[in-house]
Amino acid sequence: MSKGKTSTLGKRMSRYSRVSGNMANLAIKLAGEKYLGLNIDRDKHAENLVHSLGNLKGPLMKVGQLLATIPNALPKEYAEQFRELQCNAPPMGWSFVRRRMKSELGSDWENKLKSFDRTATAAASLGQVHKAISHDGKSLACKLQYPDMHSAIDADLSQLKVVFSLYEKYDKTIKTDQAHNEMADRLHEELDYKREAKNTKLYHHILINEQNIHVPEVIDELSTDRLLTTTWLDGAPIMGYIEKDRETRNIIATNMFRAWYLPLYHYGVIHGDPHMGNYTVRNDLSINLLDFGCVRIFPPEFIGGILDLYHSLENEDFELSAHAYKTWGFKDLNKEQIETLNIWARFLYDPILENKIRPIGILTDGIYGKDTADKVHKKLKSLGTIQIPREFVFMDRAALGLGSLFLHLKAEINWHRSFNELIDGFDIEKLRKSQNDALNKFHITIQ
Repeated sequence: MSKGKTSTLGKRMSRYSRVSGNMANLAIKLAGEKYLGLNIDRDKHAENLVHSLGNLKGPLMKVGQLLATIPNALPKEYAEQFRELQCNAPPMGWSFVRRRMKSELGSDWENKLKSFDRTATAAASLGQVHKAISHDGKSLACKLQYPDMHSAIDADLSQLKVVFSLYEKYDKTIKTDQAHNEMADRLHEELDYKREAKNTKLYHHILINEQNIHVPEVIDELSTDRLLTTTWLDGAPIMGYIEKDRETRNIIATNMFRAWYLPLYHYGVIHGDPHMGNYTVRNDLSINLLDFGCVRIFPPEFIGGILDLYHSLENEDFELSAHAYKTWGFKDLNKEQIETLNIWARFLYDPILENKIRPIGILTDGIYGKDTADKVHKKLKSLGTIQIPREFVFMDRAALGLGSLFLHLKAEINWHRSFNELIDGFDIEKLRKSQNDALNKFHITIQ
């Protein structure tokens, strides 16, 4: 075995040990609490677990963020701590940054920039961002990928598969293999900064005429496989606006709604990572949309299925609901399973079915959709196992993540009107053409 392969294997095995220890510790603690009546300090244990995972960085941290947005997937204390990972991951030090910049741009990398901040402005699961200034005076964002992320992905996804398989032994309601496959594909894509550069250009193209939504421009000559440099967009964290006046909050919510759903219904594309670090607010209340590593491209038929289900709920058309689920890849659903899935669908679609000004919904234990998810899960459990198509992993994440944001903003708008403005004149062949043209323009392949 070569030295390089030996080194990679060693790093992977080291990570297996640390990740396994963390996940086993969580499982033992929760099992002990549930089955043996042991009393643990969940707040303290959750804080320690998340701190450990934050130092590990990588995809398991990303999975933790995802699980934190899914109702009832984690106890409340753990979900709250995992959500913190989205914005407050510990950054790598200057020695790593210097080595990585040299390996990506050459030994003279500092001469290619007017200035470069040594301290990261943001750190997340797979990389961190440093602010820089170009020689022509542009403010830049340089995103550096953490070391050994490919090995980390392999290690963490193997552990996740074990966790999922153990979960299925106790709860056979939903098969998890498609969810695992989806997360694996998207996580591998997130390590491909050249693909993210293409995604960024795609979104810039899609939203170019939206005055209230801004997308950074890619600086190709300062970007590589593991370094992505874009223009810097000034803005403030959205949570700083939750106590502003109602009109301000509603304007931000409307802009966010269009930022996520115009690309979906016009191009079949969605930003699958709606956490707090991926958008900021400008002084004029327009939105900066950031970080395009997790972008999901759907077949036009899938988008057609979304609208079919909307119209089926609008007109109480059971056969159209069944057709929509079949279009999405659900197999052999019986009448009761379809009716149960429609409970969840009605929860998600309810705000756009009512033609009036209203909030998006309610939070339960700090989680959007918890009550409905509990009800649906309990009902499905009595009806046998179903296979959830992989597309739903990030589709649901986007819907729940945005719904939670709208609730934090206490936004009250006419969601029905905003939605119908986006789908007005929808035609599946028109969507197919716009999607093909855009993907071909930026040489993006559907994986």
